[in-house]
Amino acid sequence: MIIQTIAFYAFAAVTLISAFMVIAARNPVHSVLYLILAFFNSAALFLLMGAEFIAMILVIVYVGAVAVLFLFVVMMLDINLAELRQGFLKYLPIGAAVGLVLFAELMLALGAWVVAPGAKGAIAANQAALAKTSNTAAIGKVLYTDYFFLFQASGIVLLVAMIGAIVLTLRQRAGVRRQKIGDQIARTREEAVTVVKVPVGGGI
Repeated sequence: MIIQTIAFYAFAAVTLISAFMVIAARNPVHSVLYLILAFFNSAALFLLMGAEFIAMILVIVYVGAVAVLFLFVVMMLDINLAELRQGFLKYLPIGAAVGLVLFAELMLALGAWVVAPGAKGAIAANQAALAKTSNTAAIGKVLYTDYFFLFQASGIVLLVAMIGAIVLTLRQRAGVRRQKIGDQIARTREEAVTVVKVPVGGGI
């Protein structure tokens, strides 16, 4: 129990420090690296809570895809850091006002938060159910029974969004040669093959 407590405070401290460095680092590449560190430590915290499925999803999806995508985009873009720093004081009042509004909303949400009367009984029932099966199997059972239609609807929305992004970015540009499968299949032998009779010693 003492080791788990020490591990919790260690991972939580590193998570808070790395999250602060994401917004405090001057180099965007360093910010993305601190973000990856925050994701790894958050996954470790989920493991301590027994939510191994969420921890693995956090590492695979966010670290393996989202954060790496951020890193490649930041490294590929030619970002002028001096130009970015020039507009900091200009937008500081607006950013401070937005931050105060968000802080006030968080305080209101925390002030109105209360523990449900049946929360302890539900937690005990869930722990008893989880003792008989794994965490991943329990999540899969809930997703594909109680929330099956919502799960499929979210997948359809993501599919439509992906197709829309491809359609919007696919443009016909002049001078770009593209493969036309229909023309290749419809062409005849005379169009595809040219027989040239070369005399002896004439060469090509």
